[in-house]
Amino acid sequence: MASDTQGRGRTRKHRSAKDPEGRMALGEHLVELRNRLMISAATVIVLAIVGWFVFPWVFEALKRPFALASAQGMNAELNFQGVGTGLNVRLQMAAYVGLILSSPMIMLQIWLFVMPGLHRNERKYAIGFFGSAIPLFFIGCAAGYWAVNQLVPVLLSFTPESEDVAQLIKYDEYLAMLVKTMLAFGIAFVVPVVMVLLNFLGIIRGRTMLKAWRWIIFVSVLFTAVMVPTPEPFTLLAMSAVIASLFFAAIVIALIHDKRHGVGKDDDLDDDEVEAIDKPSDLDEDDEDGR
Repeated sequence: MASDTQGRGRTRKHRSAKDPEGRMALGEHLVELRNRLMISAATVIVLAIVGWFVFPWVFEALKRPFALASAQGMNAELNFQGVGTGLNVRLQMAAYVGLILSSPMIMLQIWLFVMPGLHRNERKYAIGFFGSAIPLFFIGCAAGYWAVNQLVPVLLSFTPESEDVAQLIKYDEYLAMLVKTMLAFGIAFVVPVVMVLLNFLGIIRGRTMLKAWRWIIFVSVLFTAVMVPTPEPFTLLAMSAVIASLFFAAIVIALIHDKRHGVGKDDDLDDDEVEAIDKPSDLDEDDEDGR
């Protein structure tokens, strides 16, 4: 009996021992994924409860663009249509707040899930990625909120000016537009960090990214013009410069990384040198004659 118990204990210890290279069976991967998803979902729910209680403060902050429009003489009001619209909007707001605030925890769970399969140098790159992506995402969300403050008065200015005309805006539609704009800016601010990560992993080279500098400027200006359609050119140029500078900073980091690791040295050779390398040597010709 004792020997059977010891044998079972050894079997359990053997099964629970982790692979030194971080490899796991499919079932263990699924269990790990389930645990990470449960932790992320629990974080979203807890912070959504927080969002429920801070709804009055958030509601006042989101009304600011219409206060600016009213100060400019525009007759526009937020409208809650339907008896249950107020409850529905509050639930949506709580969910959005919980999702945005829990984004660091969600990224952390993604990192903990993929970390066992990464090499040591790849782990360092991933830590730098998450450490810079999280603050940039929140900065981008703040920029999106600022963009909505500029966008709403411009869109309301197209309403005919008349004392008998009042523009009623459905609050749920306005909330959806606000969240989409904030997420768009948040993702736009994170994309340069993704470019650096892809370069460090050897997927894309800095020189390849540099060749697309015209497209970077064009997309930055186009994105800002669509998201922040202000009549003044200074705001457009300033916001476009901020977004473009993030991309060019990513390109500079990628070029420095490539230079330190000797990536792309073959491209610096002249055509004559490349031809000399590719040209068969005399020894090769002698070998072929001997055959």
